[in-house]
Amino acid sequence: MPDSDVPSLPITWRPRRARILAYGFAMVMIVGSIVLAVLLPPPFKLPDRIGLVAFGCLVAFILHLLGRLRVEADEGGITVVNAVRVHRYEWPEVLGVSLPEGEPWPKLDLADGSSVGAMGIQGTEKARSQKAVGELRALIHHYGEAPDRR
Repeated sequence: MPDSDVPSLPITWRPRRARILAYGFAMVMIVGSIVLAVLLPPPFKLPDRIGLVAFGCLVAFILHLLGRLRVEADEGGITVVNAVRVHRYEWPEVLGVSLPEGEPWPKLDLADGSSVGAMGIQGTEKARSQKAVGELRALIHHYGEAPDRR
């Protein structure tokens, strides 16, 4: 693959729709729980109101975990930020990337024989995900392989 097809670094891929939905619903949860806590009738006391707002904030935090999904590539390697864990791989550790039809996100194939899902590229965003996987594949090929010494 010619170097002109390799995207410049650093580059970050994020899901568009999932991020908008996650943060949109998080905002609705926080604002809704605050409004509901203020409007609760008198039999409910301060601990009930605080609990309601705390529950709204907890749901918003869980939605934040889904909204922060991303895949970042820089000169040193790839960082995969999934809902709960952050994985960092040097370029030689990553052998390839694949996104089979119908899968929710691509999988990175690693040198140790394992694979990890890259939730920051959503398979439901067809054109964007295919472009992102192509760019990531080009970067893996460019940075991950030993140079040809012929």
